[in-house]
Amino acid sequence: MAALKQTIVPHLWYDKEAKEAAEFYTSIFKDSSIKGVTTLSDTPSGTVEVVSFELLGQEFMAMSAGPLFTFNESISFMVKCDTQEEIDYYWDALTADGGEPGQCGWLKDKFGLSWQVVPADMDEMMSADDPEAVARVTQAFLKMTKFDLAELQRAREGK
Repeated sequence: MAALKQTIVPHLWYDKEAKEAAEFYTSIFKDSSIKGVTTLSDTPSGTVEVVSFELLGQEFMAMSAGPLFTFNESISFMVKCDTQEEIDYYWDALTADGGEPGQCGWLKDKFGLSWQVVPADMDEMMSADDPEAVARVTQAFLKMTKFDLAELQRAREGK
């Protein structure tokens, strides 16, 4: 069976850390790899390094092209987790070596890129037919940095 072509590929701009970032991300996510590194000379930004990599089957591009742009929270990558162990793993790995925890499952990695580490069933929790359950879950997660799956489930159930 032929692989599906990915039409939309996230492209990340780094000052000079594209390859380092790709190595960091591929070390965290299983079944991930760097696909290629290309160096471009004589560009308006000088020498530019372009890195293609894959995380869990998702293509990404990154480039080191100087300090013209910085990451902010308007763009983030969401990691959906089935267990507390997964939440803990991704949270700890992505905040390692200078990353910063945020509120409500958000964090910034050491490169300043924003991530959300969330329960896989968070959408279901937040779109339940029971508005009181949604309110309890909302009040529970507003107090959290890293999500506590058991606490969210207790809030959902009204316990």
